[in-house]
Amino acid sequence: MKRVDPPWVSDHFCWCGTGGAHLHDLLPLPYTQEAVRIVSERARMLQDFLEVPFALENTSSYLTYTASSMTEWQFVSEIAERADIGLLFDVNNVYVAAYNHGFDAYEFVRNVPHERIVQIHLAGHTNLGNYIIDTHDRPVIDPVWDLYGETIEHTGPVSTLIEWDDDIPPLEVVLQEAERARSVRDAAVARRASGRTVRHTSAPAVQKRDPAVPISPAHKAWTQGGPRETAAAEAT
Repeated sequence: MKRVDPPWVSDHFCWCGTGGAHLHDLLPLPYTQEAVRIVSERARMLQDFLEVPFALENTSSYLTYTASSMTEWQFVSEIAERADIGLLFDVNNVYVAAYNHGFDAYEFVRNVPHERIVQIHLAGHTNLGNYIIDTHDRPVIDPVWDLYGETIEHTGPVSTLIEWDDDIPPLEVVLQEAERARSVRDAAVARRASGRTVRHTSAPAVQKRDPAVPISPAHKAWTQGGPRETAAAEAT
């Protein structure tokens, strides 16, 4: 960090290891006041130690916790405010989580502290029907572009990064994606300046999976709570 001298340093809202084992994934946190306290303290300590602004990024997720007592946007917002840190806002991850868990992606976008967003991420994903996997291996889809435009209307022209990590296409394809991001950003900034912003009353573009509908065995995703949590709930 000292060699590069970045304007800020970031990590993710996640956990990655337990019991001496490091798991190669960004696993979701339970959205509880206890987790808010722990993450806020650690983020504040890290920012103080590094002496550079620190930011945390919302992740894509494939499970939720029965212990959660708040929404994801309430969770990330409270931590950002308590720790006085920035947000690295991944719009594709908002869409993926909204699809997988059945909430309104636009409500997420509107209810985070926009002035704390230091950068926005975009990416492509793989839709497997019952759930989406955040694969970063294809173009950004139209509903995510729409969500990005909504985000920019709130934040202004924030730095934007397109992530493409696998099945990387020819350079001209990547440049086309970057140009589209610039075009969507500029249009949203113009709407913001003129006051003619577009407001979605719901998220019709996000085909929200109904949690009450069982997932077919052929497309089995992680479900809410683990065996011990489920057993405890049934016992009560």
